[in-house]
Amino acid sequence: MHCRKRLEQCGVTLIELIIVITITGIIAVAVAVFISRPVEGYIDAARRAELTDIADTALRRMTRDLRTALPNSIRITESPPASGVLYLEFLQTSGGGRYRSEPDSGGGGDILDFAAPDATFDVIGAMPAFAGGESIVIYNLGASGAVANAYAGDNRAAYAANAGGAITLAAAKQFPFPSPGRRFQVVQYAVTYLCNPATGELRRYWNYGIPAAQPTPPATPNNALLATNVTACGFVYAAAGTRTGAVALSLRVERDGEPIQLFQQVHVNNAP
Repeated sequence: MHCRKRLEQCGVTLIELIIVITITGIIAVAVAVFISRPVEGYIDAARRAELTDIADTALRRMTRDLRTALPNSIRITESPPASGVLYLEFLQTSGGGRYRSEPDSGGGGDILDFAAPDATFDVIGAMPAFAGGESIVIYNLGASGAVANAYAGDNRAAYAANAGGAITLAAAKQFPFPSPGRRFQVVQYAVTYLCNPATGELRRYWNYGIPAAQPTPPATPNNALLATNVTACGFVYAAAGTRTGAVALSLRVERDGEPIQLFQQVHVNNAP
């Protein structure tokens, strides 16, 4: 009876505890080995997807903007030199049309005079929208120099109003050259994309006027952050003759030591 009572009062022995702890540890290690890899893979895939989405969204926005650029208005600079900080600037258009260059069949119509300052001209076809503050640009040939350069202003005039199929300028303007296609463009404002790997930012600036010299960066409160974790970027513009051009864009974003780099090529129409 005494022995039976002692057995009934016995608990778990130390050996049994050690065995249970050992088995639990083996099971935990096995579970960790089989589960950690899939979990790490999921985290890596989620990070890559997020970085890819950041870069892709930024490049898509730049692509949409560049397709509205005034012909031959794209200019790129690195400031300070060899710093990796790039500025891509262009003049954004909201539309355009064709101006009257010859009288109509009845001898009437308001033609655009290139021999003297002129403040009004007829539009052939649909009238472009006017919101206020836009400019009329005719035959833009480059983003530098003093002739046929909208940044310099010799072929740009303030758009004042439109009525009855005619456009009125804020002041009479003598444009330097007629367009072979009788085309004009309506320019809203300048836009700059700044890529700064030092701060890890890709930023867009807009509506800061049209400066002759490229600002680095523009002085305007109108700016928005498009991407973070940027470690490198590339902006290259190549003009293929006087009618077409291409902008090559590259953007690399990185997080936790893992980089994602995307490339995009944008076709731009340079026919003035």
